[in-house]
Amino acid sequence: MSVEEFVKRYAVDRRNTDSVKWDATDEVFGTDNLLPLWVADADFKVSEEVTAALKKRIEHGVYGYSKTPASYYEAYCKWQSERHNIEVQRDWIRFSTGVVQSLSTLINMLTQPGDAIMILQPVYYPFMNVIKRNDRRLVTSNLKQKATSYDMDLNDIQQKIKKEHVKLFINCSPHNPIGRVWSSKELEDLLELCRQEKVLFVSDEIHHDLLVGKKPFTSALAVKNGFYRDNTVVVDSASKTFNLAALQNSHVVMPNPQFRERYDHYMERLAAPAGNIIGKIAGEAAYKNGAAWLDGMLNVVRNNYEYVKDTLHKSCPKAVVYDLEGTYLAWIDLSAVIEPEHLEYIIKKKAHLAVSFGSAFGEAGKGFIRLNLATTPANIKLATEALVEQLQH
Repeated sequence: MSVEEFVKRYAVDRRNTDSVKWDATDEVFGTDNLLPLWVADADFKVSEEVTAALKKRIEHGVYGYSKTPASYYEAYCKWQSERHNIEVQRDWIRFSTGVVQSLSTLINMLTQPGDAIMILQPVYYPFMNVIKRNDRRLVTSNLKQKATSYDMDLNDIQQKIKKEHVKLFINCSPHNPIGRVWSSKELEDLLELCRQEKVLFVSDEIHHDLLVGKKPFTSALAVKNGFYRDNTVVVDSASKTFNLAALQNSHVVMPNPQFRERYDHYMERLAAPAGNIIGKIAGEAAYKNGAAWLDGMLNVVRNNYEYVKDTLHKSCPKAVVYDLEGTYLAWIDLSAVIEPEHLEYIIKKKAHLAVSFGSAFGEAGKGFIRLNLATTPANIKLATEALVEQLQH
C-alpha cells in the first residue's frame, strides 16, 4: 500500500478524543498550542478487520467473564513464527495489561528489595521509574555513541554487573529511543555474559514488528537456537504494532516452567488482571489479518524518517538524525546547534512542538529529542519546517 493510500484510508484527527498525545499537552508541557509528536502511539485508525472483529463482539452485547480464545494463541504463535522465525509454545504465554506492568511484576517476582537491576541508557524512561519505585537499585551502562548509531559496551556492562552484584538485566530490543535492532551476535554476547554471571534476563520486545531498516529482528528466545531460553523472559504486545495500546493486552513469554509457576502464584496473590477480552479480540484479528496494514504504516514511517533526515541534513547539517532500524521514533542530536539547557524552551516556546526530550531517557540523552514518526507526512512537514526555522536562527 502506498503512503498516499494508507494516509487517505487511515489517518484521523484525534483532537478532543481524550487522546493523551493530542489532548494532554497542556497538562504535560504547560500549553496546548503544540504539535504533538511525543507519546508512542500512531495517528491512524486500526485495520478494517480489527474494527469488524470488535463490532461483532460488541453487537453480541455481553461482557461477562471471558477466557482467552484458543484461536488467539494460534494467531499470535503463527505471527511470531512466520514474521520473525520465533518459536513460541502456547503454554509459555501469560497475559498482562501492559509491558510496564509486566516489568513491575517480574521485578518483584525475580528479585528482592535492594537488589541491583541493570539497563542500557539512553532508554525508555519507565524502565528507570519501575526499578526505583519497586525499591530496587538502578545500575546503568551507557551505550557507546558513534556518528549516527550506538553499540553496547560489554566491558562496562560486565564490570558493573560484578561490582554492583546485578541480579536482573532488562534489555530493550529494538531499543527505544535510539532505534537500534540488536543483531543476533550482539544479543548472544550479552546473553552469554548474563548466563556466566548468573543474571536473569528480561527482554522488552514491544517494538519488534516495527522494522524500518533492512536488519531482521532476532528475539532473545531465538538466539543460538534457543540456548538462553531458560534464563529469559520476553514481554511484548500488539499495542505498538497495530495501535491498540488503550485495549490493555500484553504478553509475558516464559519458556522456563519454574518462572511460569512463580508468575502464576504472584499474579494470584495480586489478584491482578490478565489483559481483557476486547484487547484479545482486537489482537487476534490484527495478527490474522493485519500484515498489509502494518506494512502500509511502516511505509509512512520510512517516508517520514527520510524526509526529516534529508531536510535537516540539507538545512542544518550539525543536527544529527540517528539511524532508524526499528521503532517509529526518530532520535535527533541537537546538542551542536542548541545549548542543552535551552533545548526545551526553543522546542516548546519557539517551534511549538511537543516532543520527548532526551534527558528523560537518562543523562546520555541530554541534547537529544525523540520524534514520533507514526503520523501523517503533513504533520511531519510542519514539525520539520518549524524545527528548521529555529535551528537556522
